[in-house]
Amino acid sequence: MTRQPYPLAGRDGLVENLHGTPVPDPYRWLEDPDDPATKSWLADEEQLFTAEMDALPGREGFKARIAELLRSGSIGAPVWRGERRFFMRRTPEQEHAVLYTVDPDGTERALLDPMALDPTGLTTLDSWQPDKEGRLLAYQVSVGGDEESSLYLMDVALGHRIEGPIDRCRYSPVAWLPGGDAFYYVRRLPSTEVPEGEDQFHRRVYLHRVGTSTEDDFLIFGDGLEKTNYYGVAVSRDGRWLQISASRGTAPRNDLWVADLSVSSLSSPELVVVQEDVDAQSALHFGRDGRLYVFTDRDAPRGRVCVTDPATPQFEHWRDLVPQDPEAVLSDFAILDDLDRPVMLVGWTRHAISEISIHDLVTGERSGEVPTPGLGTIGGISERPEGGHEAWFGYTDNTTPPTIQRYDARTGETTLWAASPGAVEVPAVATEQVTYRSADGSEVHMLVISKPGSEGPRPTILYGYGGFGISMTPGYSASILTWVEAGGVYAIAQLRGGGEQGEEWHRAGMLANKQNVYDDLHAAAEHLIATGVTTASQLAISGGSNGGLLVGAALTQRPELYAAVVCSAPLLDMVRYELFGLGATWNVEYGSAEKPDEFAWLYAYSPYHRVREGVSYPATLFTVFQSDTRVHPLHAWKMCAALQHAQAGDRPILLRTETEVGHGARAVSKTVELAADQLTFLARHTGLTA
Repeated sequence: MTRQPYPLAGRDGLVENLHGTPVPDPYRWLEDPDDPATKSWLADEEQLFTAEMDALPGREGFKARIAELLRSGSIGAPVWRGERRFFMRRTPEQEHAVLYTVDPDGTERALLDPMALDPTGLTTLDSWQPDKEGRLLAYQVSVGGDEESSLYLMDVALGHRIEGPIDRCRYSPVAWLPGGDAFYYVRRLPSTEVPEGEDQFHRRVYLHRVGTSTEDDFLIFGDGLEKTNYYGVAVSRDGRWLQISASRGTAPRNDLWVADLSVSSLSSPELVVVQEDVDAQSALHFGRDGRLYVFTDRDAPRGRVCVTDPATPQFEHWRDLVPQDPEAVLSDFAILDDLDRPVMLVGWTRHAISEISIHDLVTGERSGEVPTPGLGTIGGISERPEGGHEAWFGYTDNTTPPTIQRYDARTGETTLWAASPGAVEVPAVATEQVTYRSADGSEVHMLVISKPGSEGPRPTILYGYGGFGISMTPGYSASILTWVEAGGVYAIAQLRGGGEQGEEWHRAGMLANKQNVYDDLHAAAEHLIATGVTTASQLAISGGSNGGLLVGAALTQRPELYAAVVCSAPLLDMVRYELFGLGATWNVEYGSAEKPDEFAWLYAYSPYHRVREGVSYPATLFTVFQSDTRVHPLHAWKMCAALQHAQAGDRPILLRTETEVGHGARAVSKTVELAADQLTFLARHTGLTA
């Protein structure tokens, strides 16, 4: 296929001197999406993408199969409020999951359908929280992918909106007080009250009384603290205890306070420090038995559960109930107390595979395990707020669409509570967990998914993330199944920077250690080649967001190792990333270019700055989203222009820009289109013929 010429992108001679280092930035002009030159270049890139993709075979087949596998729908775990429950479900024909409630008489009703709110499919339901009695519902929606949530209140029985919108509530928790008359929540200051360019930051905790103006809300917490702080807020079931947490951006540590609302004002709670200026993460659960349970990685990077008295919540009073496991990472717990001997169910991941253990609630002694459907991922354990003997948890694996399982502690049995509503024929796949050694000798785990019985080198997609303590665990994926069914291999590397082995694993891939993540990916590729799974000419890498940074770094560091790359919503200019979107909240993960030593880390691997002329780079597809307010698409725009200029080989560098969607949730039809384009591109450049 004869490639069309790349759109003309002028190269400026701009060079900045940062900490004594000259830093060229020839495509700085592409940072302005409103510049006519940028608009013209993007239009030309869209024409090039369309022309190149229209010439590739297999796209309609991929699209049809992905859509078919997504007809499984989805199901969410129940959230109980007395005899009423709330849950999410997406049926095969729905574009978005719908929030339902089941009334005490057993009647099921749809409460919130994003398509009913907006038939264009551009509105997403970002979060929801019923009050403690299940009479009122707080929910947040955003439009066009911008994730700028507006908060509303609904009367559950009537299904009518009673308040809202309250704007500037992006990522806000909602902590209801008993009775549903008031709640604590988090809201950003208005842009008129913050320095220019900082309107994404400056959050505060407020108390809102239902039926009053937000102008009358009480400022509770956050004034004068770090501008990039995120706040968590929760109120115990009995309404006595308030907890507030604060973390600087996405830092893996938090400060924590509690207040006894029975002896202090709701609008001016007397907060007591639980932990402050401590390099650890902790969260509190006020038990129905009067004890305070602490979920923490303090002195336990794989996590532990401690207990204390709520009146003495500080570290020196904590006592281990479930200690750190030498191998598994603690992920969740739930308390079942309507039993002769109350128990705690504790969720773990062992090399990213989920399990649940059973412990005596008083002594912490392990007494057994909860049966689970297989070697997969458990998505949270929940119980009734008032207690009981039942727990619910989500379960999925590589061939199982989301299900909800119910565990009965009286019988010891786990049964299917609800399945995804669509009936689909899922292809048979074989999943193997392998280990390999990275450049420094560290042992890394990887899931390799393929057709049963397939042998010899095959077109392979290697996927990774490696950041923010996020674990890569098994899960149902229409894209993965479609690729494997067509004869490919899909490998998921559990790189440093993730949470698969606990907080130490995360920190081994952040800040000054970020190169470890890229070394882990290169070693995964080399392992797949050395063991005969694939060859360099058949190997693609794929990643999004922080994973887009991963594959961007990989293609510039080892271009000969990869045949093709899909780089989605990526960070790529690591010298200027803090200036755009939510970038300033991530310098606790990556470092800041304002500091000389941290600049040196960032500049050493910054993909945009590592592009070199005369190099034969892999075929690369950048996919970005015009309404992305987390990672600005300018990263991909600048990198795409740089690679197109530098490319010495004949493999294409393409840009796919999508409008009216953002970094997160999207309609199913848009998911199908994106996934089909990505697989079609990778199939063409790895030799997969479906």
